[in-house]
Amino acid sequence: MKLKLISLVSGLFLAGAVWAQTVPNDFVEKLSNEVLTEVRNDAQMKQGDIGRISQLVDQKLMPHVNFERMTALTVGRPWRQATPAQKEAIMKEFRTLLIRTYANAFATVKDQKIQMRPFRGEADQKDVVVRSQVVQPGGDPIQLDYRLEKHGDDWRIYDVNVLGVWLVQTYRNQFGQEISAGGLDGLIKNLAAKNAQVAKGAKS
Repeated sequence: MKLKLISLVSGLFLAGAVWAQTVPNDFVEKLSNEVLTEVRNDAQMKQGDIGRISQLVDQKLMPHVNFERMTALTVGRPWRQATPAQKEAIMKEFRTLLIRTYANAFATVKDQKIQMRPFRGEADQKDVVVRSQVVQPGGDPIQLDYRLEKHGDDWRIYDVNVLGVWLVQTYRNQFGQEISAGGLDGLIKNLAAKNAQVAKGAKS
């Protein structure tokens, strides 16, 4: 059950509408509440429909997320030596991995609520951490924090923290092992294989 809850709050990062905001806490609160509303009202997403979730991500989230920075931080130093084709392939497979990893979590969306915690940064900061928690009936609050960067009048997400574990760091350890064993092409091959395996299991 705990793993499902972790997947749920991580999955909130993968779908939802985003607004241009000058206050990062307002941005995250509106984002999170919109995500919960979207999922509650969409039977296909709650059933883990990959196509529906992917469509929502493309239309409403990706334009407001610095996914290239997220992927670069996850890959680490080898990203600097990657060719444009390798970077594109890694981002494609990483995005698919994240969507498929958390797709089943949408089925657990019911009466959860987002509770914002006090913002500790300065109003003029360009790179901030926004803290929140998911409150659920009969359960303990789940920590859910975001790293955001300022982009004009908009905030863009590039990392998320669930229960003290940052997404970028989690995957960086995994990617680092695969890069050490087979280089960037090995990482791409392994990611593609994992995505294909999950997709095959979903169809069986």
